[in-house]
Amino acid sequence: MNRAQRTAPIANGKTARPPWPSTRLGEVLAHRKEFIRIDDTVEYLRCRVQLHAKGIVLRDRVEGALIKTKDQQVCRAGEFLVAEIDAKVGGFGVVPPELTGSIVSSHYFLFVVDSNRLDQRFLDYYSKTPAFRDQVRAQGSTNYAAIRPSHVLGYTIPLPPLPEQRRIVAKLDQVASKLAEAQRLRNSVRASARQLLLASFHISVGGAPWRPLGEVAPLVRRPVTVSPAAEYPELGIRSFGRGTFHKPALSGTEVGGKKLFRLLPGDLIFNNVFAWEGAVAVARDEDAGRFGSHRFITCVPNPETATSPFLCFYFLTEPGLAVLSKASPGGAGRNRTLGLAALSELRVPVPSLWRQREFDLLQGTIAKLARTHDTLEHHSGPLMPAILDRAFKGEL
Repeated sequence: MNRAQRTAPIANGKTARPPWPSTRLGEVLAHRKEFIRIDDTVEYLRCRVQLHAKGIVLRDRVEGALIKTKDQQVCRAGEFLVAEIDAKVGGFGVVPPELTGSIVSSHYFLFVVDSNRLDQRFLDYYSKTPAFRDQVRAQGSTNYAAIRPSHVLGYTIPLPPLPEQRRIVAKLDQVASKLAEAQRLRNSVRASARQLLLASFHISVGGAPWRPLGEVAPLVRRPVTVSPAAEYPELGIRSFGRGTFHKPALSGTEVGGKKLFRLLPGDLIFNNVFAWEGAVAVARDEDAGRFGSHRFITCVPNPETATSPFLCFYFLTEPGLAVLSKASPGGAGRNRTLGLAALSELRVPVPSLWRQREFDLLQGTIAKLARTHDTLEHHSGPLMPAILDRAFKGEL
């Protein structure tokens, strides 16, 4: 059947493909259950199934002696791998060629694809669609949420002829390649921008004096008298230098006996339990009217000496994080408390004010570029799912 025969005219002059037959995976997949005995003297590759249908990747390389469960399965390229427990959250995918020979435990299922009827890449793309994932979730919603091989073999897939599958895969590969290249370029720009900032910062602080933070940007507290009838929207600080975010407002009754402090735009703010991992930020204009708990340490630079963005950048560099870590003792999980006195004594670089402002201008320009890239990334996110939807409706 040629392409013209596969389409039919419709009222508006366009053409539509006839629906493809819905085929049970059990007709085109076979469950392969074969185990090997692990040799303590051999090194093995272990693979990992990423969630949300993001594929199969290398987990690690490990000596057989370190593998406790000695009966393992060996993966082959092109097989469909499904995680018994994590399938309901997208824990499945096609084994890539570079992971041929990798091992998985009995908590995974391997399925051989009938290459005479189903293209492995066609299955891989279809497994990323909501239509497929809805079938998996439906079986993973019972009291025992594990997926069994019989469940997988009962799922269905729209199955056009093999040449048509390959044509669709080629189209999807083109789109995926362009999206990956765009993401690679965005990542490259981000990395270059970061290197530019670091280089500029090092030039700015070259030969500059270092002074205690308490002299340059002393601690400022603005305590609030809580009224039960009022509302208090709180501010949060993300770790790893990812800035501030807004928490829901609390009523005065919900605040209870907790101490609150008013925060103002331009404040240099530290979360005292996570400062060591980069929970440091400058309050933005849009953060006005927000409040912080006693865990927030607010410092206000002397306007004739330093700027908040410059100091914040320093604390988010490797040396800055190192001094914050040293000033944050403790070992209760991730909670390591930054002391007020220790913070005030930390020495910070203080170049001339004009150099700081010049650097802040560069920071602002790069931050604007980053927001543009984030917007592009946000808008490109739904593109592949939309194309997959069209592809498996026969509209590509």
